Amino acid sequence: MLQRPVCWLAQQVLLNLPAPVMKTAFFTTMLAGVCLFHPAVKENTAASGMAYLKVKSRSLGSAPVNPVRIVIDKSDYELHVYDAKGWFATYPVVFGANPLANKKMEGDKLTPEGVYHIVAKRPHQKWSHFLSLDYPNAQDLARFEALKRSGAIPRNASPGGGIGIHGTWPNDDYMIDRYKNWTNGCISLKNGDVRDLYSFIPVGTPVEIRR
Repeated sequence: MLQRPVCWLAQQVLLNLPAPVMKTAFFTTMLAGVCLFHPAVKENTAASGMAYLKVKSRSLGSAPVNPVRIVIDKSDYELHVYDAKGWFATYPVVFGANPLANKKMEGDKLTPEGVYHIVAKRPHQKWSHFLSLDYPNAQDLARFEALKRSGAIPRNASPGGGIGIHGTWPNDDYMIDRYKNWTNGCISLKNGDVRDLYSFIPVGTPVEIRR
């Protein structure tokens, strides 16, 4: 993944060119393009300002070709949709309190990692729409029991549940723009984005959540 210094270094090289060259449309376009196609790392939340990533799609307004699958990258704060033709769309997302930790038990506000499936879809009175995941699965339960045996979590702990993909509170899309990890372990998109996703993602779609 390209980091912010790539954009900065390219700027320095181009900005040190002779003025007549820099004034040409070609080099102005090149400078803009370097930063557009190599976005900065989303390394902060409010302190780093608004999000660099907006929705990207192979073909706006078109439907994906089944079968579809979802890959969620926690490190990049991105949800990718792939279909029979390859990459289809990417949406910015946020997670639970610590996005780079795997869920251990109910109440830890962490987003689980693994391969899941959409098991239900419904409109949501608070967060626009909700796509439910089949957490905890067999792998999660085995890991949960191992953590209890090791003493890493309380003996009376529960693995939790109710994990899914949903929107934000009304008028709170800025939480996504600022990478505010506000959920109790779910994956949150902007409300317009989750409506879009809801419209074409069928029940049964595999969802991989990874760092």
